[in-house]
Amino acid sequence: MLKGKDLLSIHDLSAGEVENILSYAAELKFAQKAGLTHHILEGKTLGMIFEKSSTRTRVSFEVGMYQLGGSALFLSNRDLQLGRGEPIKDTARVLSRYLDGIMIRTFGHERVVELAEYATIPVINGLTDLLHPCQVLTDLLTIREHKGKNLRNLKMAYVGDGNNMTNSYLYGAAKVGMSLTVATPEDHKPDQTVFENALEDAKQTGATLAWTADPFEAVKDADIVATDTWASMGQEAEHEARKKIFAPYQVNAELLKGADRRVIVMHCLPAYRGEEITEEVFEANAHVIFDEAENRLHTQKAIMALTMVD
Repeated sequence: MLKGKDLLSIHDLSAGEVENILSYAAELKFAQKAGLTHHILEGKTLGMIFEKSSTRTRVSFEVGMYQLGGSALFLSNRDLQLGRGEPIKDTARVLSRYLDGIMIRTFGHERVVELAEYATIPVINGLTDLLHPCQVLTDLLTIREHKGKNLRNLKMAYVGDGNNMTNSYLYGAAKVGMSLTVATPEDHKPDQTVFENALEDAKQTGATLAWTADPFEAVKDADIVATDTWASMGQEAEHEARKKIFAPYQVNAELLKGADRRVIVMHCLPAYRGEEITEEVFEANAHVIFDEAENRLHTQKAIMALTMVD
């Protein structure tokens, strides 16, 4: 279903393709836990372009390719002529002659789009400033594990900054028919075009999407509450100012009183305890959060296998 395709945004996927990724990820996770060999990509090579550093993205993609029987190349700006000004379209055409797939983690989303336009092999978006599709697909798998496969009956709240995670949560919820309320400050809403696209997607699945400035309104009766760092990579200079802006959006015990009593809290990591989430809430939900971190491996294996298989 995804053979030879790019994965740049969940918006580009059909609801069936999202389901296929999640189901296959669960299958691959079971196989790995059972010690079963699944060298689906034997002889394949993934190039991993990192213009933004990462712990989870690098390790999960690299280990994932190894477990699938392939190999992965770590390519930083220091390793590529991209760092010296070579056009990304030329890099795309060269790498397409050497590799079977490309994962890129970068800043501007337009760089991923251009890379995919000129590459003749699948391109996977490992993160941009606009979107983080692999993480949100991972989170949907984690929600299924903890709350059951029928996501249509669940209510989720996202509390914090209207960043790439928020944008991808909107697309993800829209594709699986889940209710999602986003709570951010007025001046830090999710991307407007993304929100409008997600509302269109939601018409196909019956998902309910909403924004509010009130975090207590967002988490009322929520089955899942998610948050993320208040200062994303590249925003370090704004950290102190952002701490003041987002202080009312901390995920803490008081906020969670309004959620469902069986609520789970998610965080894509790294977490800054005492800022977007308290130590108490983080540790109470550590089993979920580290399942979420582990599931990056299994979900990305599914994405690579489905897009790069012969």
